Amino acid sequence: MANLPRQDDSLPLSSKDKGGEMTEHLEKPRSTASESIKAVAIYEVVKGVGALLGAGALWSWHTDLEHWLTTATGSWRHTFGHLLAPQIDSAVSIAQQASKNWPVFLLLIFAYASLRFLEAYGLWRDKTWAYWFGVLGYGVFIPIEIYYLIVSPFDWFKLGILIFNLIIIIVVYRNMKRKGLI
Repeated sequence: MANLPRQDDSLPLSSKDKGGEMTEHLEKPRSTASESIKAVAIYEVVKGVGALLGAGALWSWHTDLEHWLTTATGSWRHTFGHLLAPQIDSAVSIAQQASKNWPVFLLLIFAYASLRFLEAYGLWRDKTWAYWFGVLGYGVFIPIEIYYLIVSPFDWFKLGILIFNLIIIIVVYRNMKRKGLI
């Protein structure tokens, strides 16, 4: 037994040849998503869950939606004044339109949430298609956001959304570049 080569059990089996000698084995490192990409994935999950919660709330209150919207809007304005007033008015208008055709509205919300969850899964699992989906999904709205920022009265909320979306595009783009996708 003294003449047998020493086996190093701490090495992975793929790095030993049959005789116990080290082989030059270059194992490709498993690709993992960076922390910044995981943060984007979590943001996507939050958006999807928020959409589902919003749809659930509107569905549970849809029979008395006008009263609920009037009460909620009045409470908001009493507490916060005109802070985010255009966004609140837009949300109220969307809710009123949705109340006219609930099945279509719910289908659209579930489709939106499904896309958010699918993108989050792909980013978390470091899938190439998810990077492209993210860059294109956010990038397509940048010209629209810039247009509305220019043609409508200045709004800090719209500027914040634009900046946040640009940051997400930059994060995803930089990770795509690091991975050699671009």
